[in-house]
Amino acid sequence: MNMPYPPSQQFLEIEQIREGVIILKNKSLRGILAVSSLNFALLSEEEQNAILHQFQSFLNSLDFPCQIICQSRKLNILGYLERLKGLEEKEKSELLKIQISEYRKFIQEYVEKEAIMKKTFLVIIPFTLLESEGPKEKKSLLPKIKIPTLTEEAFQRCRAQLIERMEFIILGLKKCGLQAVPLTTPELIELFWAHHHPKEAESGYYPEIPPEFIY
Repeated sequence: MNMPYPPSQQFLEIEQIREGVIILKNKSLRGILAVSSLNFALLSEEEQNAILHQFQSFLNSLDFPCQIICQSRKLNILGYLERLKGLEEKEKSELLKIQISEYRKFIQEYVEKEAIMKKTFLVIIPFTLLESEGPKEKKSLLPKIKIPTLTEEAFQRCRAQLIERMEFIILGLKKCGLQAVPLTTPELIELFWAHHHPKEAESGYYPEIPPEFIY
């Protein structure tokens, strides 16, 4: 007798994504920042040393943990190729139409031969319900192993403190010449969907997010 496979959501630590915040099954929260890149090799030695010193100072100023992730994905240019094809069809000049067609074919053949990668830099910031409680509450909660209850009031309180951490990191990275922005709920859903469906994501397919999943 063939037993049905359990749904994949059962193996994920994520319980819910709402208001730009990830809620894990243990009721702790996570916020994610998308960070810009910096061409470090093109900087002068003096500039490199200054950025390294600033980044070291930024790390030393943190009083909470965070995780830095670099993702490498194949660059999807299907949309770009489709726009070129549209320009080619609308172009009235035969000469320009031929040039656009040749350019489009060149890009398509080059991408098929060479794997063009796109790097995404993320910073994950945690916050737990235990951190929002006072010292007395912390002590009373330590012996308990059951998952705490995350009420709406507790969620909003923890979310506000998580946002403060995210703003602190945004400011610290800005001093290093980097721009960082928080991911919204739809962006977080797409991020995790692409992580678990890399082939579909590389081909440019993303499922439509139902409105009830967006908070």
